[in-house]
Amino acid sequence: MIDWLGPLMFAGALALLSLGYPVAFSLGGVSILFALIGSALGVIDLQLFGLMPLRIFDIMKNYTLLAIPYFIFMGSMLEKTGIAERLLETMGILLGRIRGGLALAVVIVGALLAATTGVVAATVIAMGLISLPIMLRYGYDKKLATGVIAASGTLGQIIPPSVVLIVLADQLGISVGDLFIGSIIPGLMMAGSFALYVLIIAFLKPEIAPPLPPEVRNIGVKALVLKIFQVMLPPLVLILLVLGSIFFGLATPTEAGAVGCVATIILAGVYGKLTLTTLSQVCNATMRITSMVMFILIGSTAFALVFKGLNGGIFMENVLSNIPGGQVGFMIVSMTVVLLLGFFIDFFEIAFIVIPLFVPVAQQFGIDLVWYGVVLGANLQTSFLTPPFGFALFYLRSVTPEEVSTVDIYRGVIPFILIQLLVLGLIIVFPQIVNFLPSLMKPPVEVLSLVLCS
Repeated sequence: MIDWLGPLMFAGALALLSLGYPVAFSLGGVSILFALIGSALGVIDLQLFGLMPLRIFDIMKNYTLLAIPYFIFMGSMLEKTGIAERLLETMGILLGRIRGGLALAVVIVGALLAATTGVVAATVIAMGLISLPIMLRYGYDKKLATGVIAASGTLGQIIPPSVVLIVLADQLGISVGDLFIGSIIPGLMMAGSFALYVLIIAFLKPEIAPPLPPEVRNIGVKALVLKIFQVMLPPLVLILLVLGSIFFGLATPTEAGAVGCVATIILAGVYGKLTLTTLSQVCNATMRITSMVMFILIGSTAFALVFKGLNGGIFMENVLSNIPGGQVGFMIVSMTVVLLLGFFIDFFEIAFIVIPLFVPVAQQFGIDLVWYGVVLGANLQTSFLTPPFGFALFYLRSVTPEEVSTVDIYRGVIPFILIQLLVLGLIIVFPQIVNFLPSLMKPPVEVLSLVLCS
C-alpha cells in the first residue's frame, strides 16, 4: 500500500481535475491530504513543507516566467484595440476572390497573431466574432468555418512566442530561445497544412467555400494597397521585433516580450485606440491569467514536493524506463498519455503534473530535450481542439450565433486534429525539422563537429 501512495496521489489529482475543480486548489488539496496520510503511515515528515517557501521564492525569481505576462499583455492589447480585426478584414478582401479565400485568410491571420502573441483565447474569440458571421453570410459550411477558426487559433501554442513553450522550457530545464527557434519550422508546417487542406476541400467541394461576391472584394487598387500597408505592415514589424531579436541573439525571450508590449502600446496609440479604459481592461486580463499560472505553479510545487516524498517519482521513473522498446516505447507511451489527457484536462495541468515525470526518463534515454519539447508542444496543441474539453472549442462556442451547434464545431475540428497528428508524426520521424534552425545558432566549430560525427 505504501509503495502505491504516489500513484494514488497522481490519480487523485487527475480525478479532481476531471470533475472541474480549480487546478491550483486541486493540486494543493491533494498534496495536503496525502502528506497527512503519509505522515500517519510514517512515510513522510510534515517538516517537508518547510521547503515550500524556498520553492515559491525560486518561482518568483524565475526570469524566464516573466515572459508570460508580457505575451499575454500583447495578445490582449491586439484584441481590445481592434488591430486583429482590421488585419482579418484586410486579408479577407485580399484573398476573397479565390475559393476558400476567407478560410485561408483566417489561417494566415491566425499564424500572424500566433507569431505576435501566442494567446489562444484572444485569437479564437477575435476571429470568431469577426470572421464567422461573414463566412456564414456568404455561404460557407458551418463545420468548415468553425473548424478553421478553432484550429487557426491554436497555432499560438506551437508558433513562437508561445506561453505553452515558455512553460515547457521551464519544466524541461532548457532555454526558451532554443525552444522558440526549434518550433518555427514545425509551426509553419502546421499553418501550411491547414491552408493546404482549405484549398483542397474548397477545390473538391466549391459549394462549401465560395469566393466573395465582386461587389464586396472590389474596393479599388489604391484603397487595397493602402489597407495592406496600414494594417499588415505593423504586425509584421512586431513579429520582426519579437522573433527577430530572439533569433539573432539581440534579446532574451523575456526582453523581446517587453519590447513587444511597448510596440503594441505604440500601435494602439497610432490607431487612436489607446484609452485608459482599454489599458485597464488589458491589464486586468493580463493580471487574471498570470495570477492563475502562478497559483498553478505554487500548487504543482506542493504536489511535486509531496509526490517525491512518497517516492512517487522513483516509482514512475522505474515504470517508464522499463517500458518495452526502450526509447521508442517511451516516446509512444509519453505521447499517448499527453494526447489522451488532452481530451480531459488543460495543458497547464499536463505540463505541471505529467511532464516533470517524463523529463528524467528522457534524459536517461539521451533524448534531445529541445526536440522533445517541440514534440510535446505540438502534441499539447491538439488538447485545445479535442472534445469534450478542448478550450478552443469553448472559446469559439461562447461567440457563435444560435444557428451553429456544438456538434457542428466538434465535427468541424476533426480534420484539423488529424492534420495536427500527421505533422506531429513527421516531427517525430524527422527530428531535423526541429534541429535545423537551432543548429544554425551554434558556433561554427560545434556545427562542423556535429556534421563530421554524423
